[in-house]
Amino acid sequence: MSADPEARAKARDAFPVLRHTAFLNAGTFGPLAEATADAVAAAARAELEGGRGGAPYYERLKEARGRVRSGIAGLVGVDASRMALTYSTTSGCQIVLAGLELASEDEVVTTDEEHFGLLGPLHASGARVRVAPTRGKGHDEALAAILGAVSARSRLVAMSHVSWITGNLLPVAEVKEESGLPMLVDGAQSAGAIPVDATGFDFYTISGQKWLCGPDAAGALYVADPQALRVALPSYWGRSAHEVDGGFEPVEGAGRFDPGTIPLPSLAGLAAALAAAPAWRFEAAREMAARCRDLLAERLEVVTAPGQATLVTFRPDGDAAEVVERLRENGVIVRDLPGTEWVRVSCGYWTSEEDLERLLAGL
Repeated sequence: MSADPEARAKARDAFPVLRHTAFLNAGTFGPLAEATADAVAAAARAELEGGRGGAPYYERLKEARGRVRSGIAGLVGVDASRMALTYSTTSGCQIVLAGLELASEDEVVTTDEEHFGLLGPLHASGARVRVAPTRGKGHDEALAAILGAVSARSRLVAMSHVSWITGNLLPVAEVKEESGLPMLVDGAQSAGAIPVDATGFDFYTISGQKWLCGPDAAGALYVADPQALRVALPSYWGRSAHEVDGGFEPVEGAGRFDPGTIPLPSLAGLAAALAAAPAWRFEAAREMAARCRDLLAERLEVVTAPGQATLVTFRPDGDAAEVVERLRENGVIVRDLPGTEWVRVSCGYWTSEEDLERLLAGL
């Protein structure tokens, strides 16, 4: 479903930062809409004036948790009973890796283009981490590299749906189908940016502050079979009853993995952001990313292959960090990628042709 210019202009106008800045960094933090900030402020004001306690307050907190849980579940095509609320993609990875109880004789397979939010929990799991070299490879070569790293000791494949470094789509569905292994997908650069159906995977993590354009400290984790994963990081929200020695009965579904209290203002803001996202957002975002890639490719080396998601990575003329700072001084927000000489551009449904023109002019 495409949007007419008037609908695009109205959607764009919801984000005040875009009135003066070409904000092209949703892969780190999405822009905040005025309605999102208003929802955060209203929830904080209610806490300020009414206090954080009493039955009505806790009912509002539970209602907000349920609304966000259902909203994110609907976004990735799953039942809300299989969705846990988390603080971030990183906390979702931590929940899964802790619950799997991996040992030193176990192996997990990942790629050489993962964020530390996944790599850190993988390393801390105690399992041997096998890294498949996928960076710079096409779809078929990347698939072969990942499957080539699978062995008889492999217990899990853990990888991104979209590489935060190159912006390329990784063959998550094919890896799941051909390996037959449990799969943890890092959805930080996919959920909210491109259409996602998480039902084919065992675990799928979601960031609230990136492509969903929500506040900090709110994310989610899809767990296909909640009863099969141990609750290794229990919290008050994840238990229905407990004993004086700490023994507890987990709640039904993936809510048993909820790590703790997400601030009510964050929940209110994320609920508002989820409700405001237009139906045509995915098509518009990929259209602008393709346009961005074409424009950059006319004059620079582009790392991202054609026809990918909503990130575009390129090699600038000059030092990447200095280029990013110069762009910032000219009202264009992008980011450089550590350990590379690359710059990454994030294109959302709110991105305009004028934003891209400012980027090119700044380069």
